[in-house]
Amino acid sequence: MSTTLTDTLQHWINNAAYSANERTGNIYNPATGEITRTVQLASKATTEVAIAAAAEAFPKWRDTSLARRTAIMFNFRQLLAERKGELAAIITAEHGKVLDDALGEVARGLEVVELACNAPYLLKGEYSQNASTGVDVQSPRQPVGVSAIISPFNFPAMVPLWFFPVAIAAGNAVVLKPSEKDPTASIWLAQLFAEAGLPEGVLNVVHGDKESVDTLLTDPRVNSVSFVGSTPIAQYVYSTGTAHGKRVQAFGGAKNHMLVLPDADLDLAADMAVNAGFGAAGERRMAISVVVALESIADELVAKIAQRAKTPRVGEGTRGCDMGPLITGEHKAKVAGYIDAGIEAGAELVIDGRTGTVDADGEGFFLHPTLFDKVGTGMSIYTDEIFGPVLSVVRVESFNDGIDLINSSPYGNGTAIFTNDGGAARRFEDEIQVGMVGVNVPIPVPVGYHSFGGWKASLFGDQHAYGPEGFKFFTRNKVVTKRWLDPSHGGINLGFPQND
Repeated sequence: MSTTLTDTLQHWINNAAYSANERTGNIYNPATGEITRTVQLASKATTEVAIAAAAEAFPKWRDTSLARRTAIMFNFRQLLAERKGELAAIITAEHGKVLDDALGEVARGLEVVELACNAPYLLKGEYSQNASTGVDVQSPRQPVGVSAIISPFNFPAMVPLWFFPVAIAAGNAVVLKPSEKDPTASIWLAQLFAEAGLPEGVLNVVHGDKESVDTLLTDPRVNSVSFVGSTPIAQYVYSTGTAHGKRVQAFGGAKNHMLVLPDADLDLAADMAVNAGFGAAGERRMAISVVVALESIADELVAKIAQRAKTPRVGEGTRGCDMGPLITGEHKAKVAGYIDAGIEAGAELVIDGRTGTVDADGEGFFLHPTLFDKVGTGMSIYTDEIFGPVLSVVRVESFNDGIDLINSSPYGNGTAIFTNDGGAARRFEDEIQVGMVGVNVPIPVPVGYHSFGGWKASLFGDQHAYGPEGFKFFTRNKVVTKRWLDPSHGGINLGFPQND
């Protein structure tokens, strides 16, 4: 498979590059601020070509045996494991996250590919023999059809891998629309899958913006939509997609809290707050953006976090740095604006990340770790999803106050508690209104064989990603009731059937 980069990134339809005379967007190296190439932005017509390819490929792929589908998935898994370094390098070049973090992203995506290799087991239906005399009932799971996947910039490999391996293993055909900010990873994955033996049209990739998204949401040939992004767009995707008769899972924003109790190991809690708050420059929906500290230990904890937050090396992702740049100059300016707003609102700025030494060439989109203390719940740095390296400390008087604070958030994506009290942890697990919970684990992203998803404004839809719920989302349950009549059977009975 060639990894040569052309000046303009094309679409991928029917296992081949597809080009059209249409608009383009710029792709940057966030560490230098330079434009490295352009990407075609799909028109409605181009998006419809990809949908048509998937619709044509679906019936044959649906009828392909589980054994054959699984063999191709195993091939894909092997190739991805062998070449993960290539993919990580692409992620670092276009997203900016450091190389080790990019390798970790690929590893977590690989977990879902391995899950998809178990499709024959996960797609087994149910069977009841002799439900009524001579009547058997079975419930097979069948693919939904053409599945659209709309993925964000912050995990250009992992998030697509959450969805398309499961969808394809279940017998669907896919149109993937990655973020136009860092789209090369999706093309690389599609090329690799074709090399693994995936037939034409089963996985197609179109780049684009709202025009391509709206086409996917409204085209009657698309049967399901999976989306990850901000809450306002998730609401739009869900309402538009469902209004057009589609099954939709739309994952929205987050404001993840980490509650630290007085009995916790404060050194561990400080380490984890820095790791979870500033990793990937805070551009994670599972990042910790709020530390909820009991007043009795808040001063000590803030001092420990501040000490550690000064140590990460910030710079270009291949130079052994700890933290890379933000995705674009516009996003850097937006995050810096939140820092200004926090100061104006009266929060205590402990560490200002707007200045500092950077190990990079050129004018990249860098911010350093920023720490606020004594943050109020009415401040924008608390209420808004900043999606950058800004960590806020909110002080509370009691464990109950901490639970109430977290539960009052409109988001319910992820949360964590740091404590050595098993009773407190158990109560937190039970009472907290959040979909993914960590106990002394700051980023509780489930492993591949459990399902990922939040509550409240963090998810629109009723099925989570990957794991068992992923296979449920990409299949429909059909109930078949059947009787094979004995040759001696006969007679007429006009009454309603009875379970005799």
